[in-house]
Parts: sequence; C-alpha cells; structure tokens
Amino acid sequence: MASDGARKQFWKRSTSKVPGSIQHVYGAQHPPFDPLLHSTLLRSVPKVPTTPLKAKKVSTFQEFESNTSDAWDAGEDDDELLAMAAESLNTDVVMETAHRVLRDHSQRRGQAALPERLASELEPEPEPEPGLELPTAPSGDLRLVKSVSESHTSCAAESASDTVPLQRSQSLPHSATVTLGGTSDPSTLGSSVLSEREASRLDKFRQLLAGPNTDLEELRKLSWSGIPKPVRPMTWKLLSGYLPANVDRRPATLQRKQKEYFAFIEHYYDSRNDEVHQDTYRQIHIDIPRMSPEALILQPKVTEIFERILFIWAIRHPASGYVQGINDLVTPFFVVFICEHIEEEDMDTADVSSVPAEVLRNIEADTYWCVSKLLDGIQDNYTFAQPGIQVKVKLLEELVSRIDESVHRHLDQHEVRYLQFAFRWMNNLLMRELPLRCTIRLWDTYQSEPDGFSHFHMYVCAAFLVRWRKEILEERDFQELLLFLQNLPTAHWGDEDVSLLLAEAYRLKFAFADAPNHYKK
Repeated sequence: MASDGARKQFWKRSTSKVPGSIQHVYGAQHPPFDPLLHSTLLRSVPKVPTTPLKAKKVSTFQEFESNTSDAWDAGEDDDELLAMAAESLNTDVVMETAHRVLRDHSQRRGQAALPERLASELEPEPEPEPGLELPTAPSGDLRLVKSVSESHTSCAAESASDTVPLQRSQSLPHSATVTLGGTSDPSTLGSSVLSEREASRLDKFRQLLAGPNTDLEELRKLSWSGIPKPVRPMTWKLLSGYLPANVDRRPATLQRKQKEYFAFIEHYYDSRNDEVHQDTYRQIHIDIPRMSPEALILQPKVTEIFERILFIWAIRHPASGYVQGINDLVTPFFVVFICEHIEEEDMDTADVSSVPAEVLRNIEADTYWCVSKLLDGIQDNYTFAQPGIQVKVKLLEELVSRIDESVHRHLDQHEVRYLQFAFRWMNNLLMRELPLRCTIRLWDTYQSEPDGFSHFHMYVCAAFLVRWRKEILEERDFQELLLFLQNLPTAHWGDEDVSLLLAEAYRLKFAFADAPNHYKK
C-alpha cells in the first residue's frame, strides 16, 4: 500500500505546468519558416501557449497522458496550421521565387533561344491576383506547379473559371516547381550536367595555365582525374618537366630544345648505316610497323619521325640502347601533340599529310624530349637483363598474394608465372593491353603522380590483374589461362573503366606503399 501511495504522490503536481507541449515542432513533417519571407504569417498567427491556460491537477498517469501532446504526436492541428499559413502567405514572394527559378534554369541550360523567350514572357505585368496560375508558355515548354499556399487562397469563383487544374504540393512553404521542355529526360539532363562539369574543369585548367607562374602542384591535383583534350598537350609538357612553370620562359625554352634536337639529328642520324649502329637501326625499322594504331604509324612521314626519335635516343643512352618496348612509349606523346593540329576525333585513321612540315618538326622535337624525360625515370627497365622489370614483377606477385590469395594460388597451381604475362605489362606500360585512348587517360594520372611510371604503375597492374578475378578462376588450364592473360578483353574500355582501375590502384598504394613489410605474409 505504501508503494501505491507513493505512485499517486508521484503523479500529483503542485504546479500548473506539465511536461510536453501542444505547440507544433517544425522538423521532419514541417519545414522551418523563414522569418523574412513569412513575417506576415508570424504576425497574424497568435502565439500558441506551451502549456494549458488552466492546468488541471493531474492525479493519474492516464489524465497526464491525455493532457500532454508530445512533439512527435501528429494530430489534426497540422491541417489547421496549413490553412492559417495559406491565408497569410505573401503571393508576391511566391511569384518572385518562381521568376528567379526560371531565370536560373535558363542560364544553366546555356541555350540562346530559351533565355530570350523567357525574358519576353517575364516582362513586368500587372500583379496577378492571388490564386491565379502563372500563364504558361504557348509551346507548353513551361509549366508552373502551384504551391499549396496559392491554391488555398483562390476563391471559388476564380477556381471555377480557371481551365487549368491546380496541382498541390504536399508541404509548406514550397517553392514553385518548374519543368522545362527538353530536360525531363534523365539521360539528357545527365549529359548536360556532365558537359557543364567538363567545361568547368577546362576553365580551371586554362586559368591555371594562363598565370605567370603555373602552380605545378595544383596542376597535378587537377590532372589526376583526367586532363581535358584542349589543354592536354601543354599540361603534359609541364608535368613531364619539359617546359618551365614560368610563362615568359616557355617560348625561349621551346626554341632552344627544338634547335638542340635537330642538332642531334644532323650530328648522329647519318651514322645509322655505320656498322656499329646497323643492328640498332634495323631493329627499330622492324619494330615500328608492329606498333598501333597501324593507320597512323604506317604513314611514311610518321614512320620517319619515329625512326629518328628512337635512333637518337638509343645513341645518346648507350647504357641501355634501344630495347623493344621503348618504341610503344613514343606513341601517346606524338598522338597528344598532333591532336592540336588535326580535326579528326579518331586518331587511328588520322591523316598527318595536311599538317605543315614546320609543325611536324616541332612536334617531333617535343615528343623526343618528353619521351626522354619519361625514360629517365624507368631506364633500369631497359638496361642489361632489365633488372627494373624483374623487381617490379616480383613486387607485383607479392602484392597480389596479399590482396587476393585465391587468384595467386590459382595461378600457382596451374604453373602460370607472373613473368609470363606481367613482363609485357611493365615493359610496355600496359600499352599492349589497353586501347590508345585508355592509355592516354592512364598517363594523365601517371604524369600527375610522384614516380607514376616507375612506382604507381605496379599498383595499377595489381588492380588490373584482380579486375579479371572471376574469369581467371574459371580457367582450369595453363594454356587457356596464359592466352587469356595475354589477350584481355579491353577493346570496349573507356575513361570510366580506367578511372575505376586508377581508384583501386590508389587504394592499394595507400595501404601498402609506406608499409613494405605488408607485401609479405
């Protein structure tokens, strides 16, 4: 009995205030009101007291519960509040918001005709009566969905004469919703947004390159996720270290380096027929027709350019000389630089005969110096016995054994050695495994990564191998496994596939690069 008395005493209150509130909380169901936009509403609606005016003494829990309305209780007061708000909402504010939304849409679409049509329709006119719908465009491209505030304020006679039914929105306050013709298709909208994003990135690149001193660190950050085609030639020349960051010094540097390259040709190229260099030149002459894209490489002017670049490099780097695989590394630079002067989008069928001879000479010199900068960082890949490649393949094997033991064990069980397929990945930097367009996108990131060609490439190869995990595990024969790994189905790949590959490679680098002991079990 003592406990019953204590329970009754607990629920008795000597004060007139009780917990809880009957005032609406504008949270999940009710958006917050803007005091600037709804000042009239705030003045016209009397403040609802947080507690009853005459609180009755509560003696039981049931009475307490019946007199208390918690914030999450939804009652009929919601509809009453909506009605009160609709009566006092300023229609001018709604119309002004609608006009602003229309103007924003027209600017983003960037169409020349649409802004003119909207401007003519949005000329200052007599203020519309509350509740009347904004006149629609004759073409039907423009439809304004009425908010609930305007639909409540329209009188019965006006609504009866209005031929267009009003569409009510479900929340208050609500901005006018605009539907523009031609943007309802999600794919069209997606491509529009994508083009806007690309235009924005291109503008960032141009602003950065136009400065008196290009911030190379910022340029690398921008370039990691891909370089727009119009600025790729200049960006590659800067990131490879061929051109200085200072804008004023670039013309003189270009002129000096181009002059220096053609001095090399004049001095060394005639020696290609000497007995000491015959083997080198003959091997270059054999390898060039095997390169891709054939339609571009086999053009006589292009073949001669590649022969000169490769022979001069081999003569000037006797420690390695010419090694098969180096020839493939010339193609991306040449293609990127020639794109500035060729209108064809498909470089596989591009014709360089229309490019002036002086321009081709400059492109040849630029290509030579950029290839030289690249090979300076990976020259141990091409010295005697190619130790750089041997080390990288071994590191690749250890890394794959850590990140995907099933693939590693499957290859080992079928006696497939990593050197049998990954040697070419390292020697040609995956150029024989990917289409040229994907290689160029891949090199955008390699140029922006510290030691991208020498270090980051190994993580890309690991991600590339694991990418084919399902197909590898399905093969149950040594010959079929090796044929698959040497002829991976990447012909349909595009920028998105390369971006996913690079993202996975970056994740692996982040996890393992600074923890070499994690390579090993």
